[in-house]
Amino acid sequence: MSFPVTTTFTIEGYRIRQYMGIVRGIIVRSPTIAQGFLGGLKSIIGGHIGAYTEMCEQTRQQAYDLLIEHARAVGANAIIGLRYDASEIGGKFAATEVLCYGTAVIIEPEA
Repeated sequence: MSFPVTTTFTIEGYRIRQYMGIVRGIIVRSPTIAQGFLGGLKSIIGGHIGAYTEMCEQTRQQAYDLLIEHARAVGANAIIGLRYDASEIGGKFAATEVLCYGTAVIIEPEA
């Protein structure tokens, strides 16, 4: 395992040697003009809004990457209890905040 990350609080075959604390990655992002335009059209006619889906997936990935970076910075070699949270920020020119968080730990193989 290179850097195990799990939504559970254990990793099979490993024991937690030390808890390093909560780590997080946070991104605030708004759609580009093109994404906003295409998303607006789709919201009128209905259907899957691919431009927004792509933006959301990229934002989640960036938050995840920052989470891993934070965990490595505190000396962890794994993350347990991974979660995502999102909220809207602003009024007319709204942006979305995506938070990825979990507990950084040091694990070792069970003997």
